[in-house]
Amino acid sequence: MVGRLLPFKKKRQVGPFTFIDHMGPAKLFEGSYLDVDQHPHIGLSTLTYLFEGEIEHRDSTGTVQVIRPGDVGFMTSGSGVTHTERTPAHLRNGKTSIMHGYQIWVALPKALEDMKPQFDFYGAADLPKWEENDLVITLVAGEGFGRKAPLRGYSPLFMVDVLAKKATHLYLKDQLKGEVAFVIVKGGITHEGETIEAGQMLISKTDEQCCIELQEGTQVLLFGGEPLEDEPLLLWNFVSAEKEKLQQAKADWQNKLFPKVPGDDTYIPFP
Repeated sequence: MVGRLLPFKKKRQVGPFTFIDHMGPAKLFEGSYLDVDQHPHIGLSTLTYLFEGEIEHRDSTGTVQVIRPGDVGFMTSGSGVTHTERTPAHLRNGKTSIMHGYQIWVALPKALEDMKPQFDFYGAADLPKWEENDLVITLVAGEGFGRKAPLRGYSPLFMVDVLAKKATHLYLKDQLKGEVAFVIVKGGITHEGETIEAGQMLISKTDEQCCIELQEGTQVLLFGGEPLEDEPLLLWNFVSAEKEKLQQAKADWQNKLFPKVPGDDTYIPFP
């Protein structure tokens, strides 16, 4: 099961983030491994962040990378890329494993939509991580809390993993800049007397000028930043500020003109 948290009718983007999928937690076993066949992207970067399980990423730039809990896989499609996502071979052993994480799309600024595709990887040990006010904080991407992550992205943004060791408050004033969304991974948060549980997402109406109350053991992902000057549009797996580019990408995929993942002949048709 995949829960799509963004976009929805009343909010299409949060900062440059334009798509959030929550994967699992799900049990994987013989006959039900993760196998996402070859599919295309333009105009965006995909960000993969896991809490449990492993994903083997392969793409048309020639990259082969296993992404594990706490790692960050960041594939920038630019003018066009294809990739697959699968359970690695060493986990296809008949034993049960758990998959839990997030697949996120970050729209590229219009001026960079046609950049050369590339893949960047940052291991869990490379990410800034610290404790303060009974919180364990990991800066996954961008800038926040006076720190900078190795993954900067292509426009002002942030993504932060926050775990509450005890019931406490999280104050964001002067810590982040721009629009802010909260994805509740586990536990719950309270705001103005209302408690919101795991699997839900909140968006601040006052951007970073807000404070939330976290229950003990609660884990949340914060993401957002400055909105892009040109509003990105979505068509299937494609993102662009120009409708014409979306239609051209559709035609190119249908005519099998995209670059291919080396050694992979799978193909997901345009829906």
